Amino acid sequence: MAATSKEELLNEAAREYKALHEALQGLNEAQMTEVWFGTWSVRDIVAHIAGWHQEMGPALERLARGERPIREGVSYDDVDAWNARFADARRNTAVADVLLELDKTHESFLRAAAAVPDERFQPGKTAWKIVDGNSAHHYREHGEQIRAWRAARGV
Repeated sequence: MAATSKEELLNEAAREYKALHEALQGLNEAQMTEVWFGTWSVRDIVAHIAGWHQEMGPALERLARGERPIREGVSYDDVDAWNARFADARRNTAVADVLLELDKTHESFLRAAAAVPDERFQPGKTAWKIVDGNSAHHYREHGEQIRAWRAARGV
């Protein structure tokens, strides 16, 4: 039996999450908090990924219940403002705690994704966009940036 789009997407999310973790492997506190990505450090990148998990997990839970995913009166049009909000909220959080939060939020996000009915996972549809944009695609994008920075810095 061929894998469903949902299975493929969740498997890709798991693979890319592992690759993101590998990109973080061995970085110490000073390296994790060094600002190099605009005004962000690796910790800030990780914090904003966790923030999106926390924000979008409930959207997936609403989808699973057959409700509209986005709460009334909420807009994600200004992605940069949301990114800044998530990073700023954890700016003074210990690296170890931010990494733990990433793991916890990743798990809860994928659990919420798994509860959404398979038929909702068509490429280009809402469930697919929420899951891909906040997992596999997001992990790959930032993992590549972190690996490039590490290569340039020799860390």
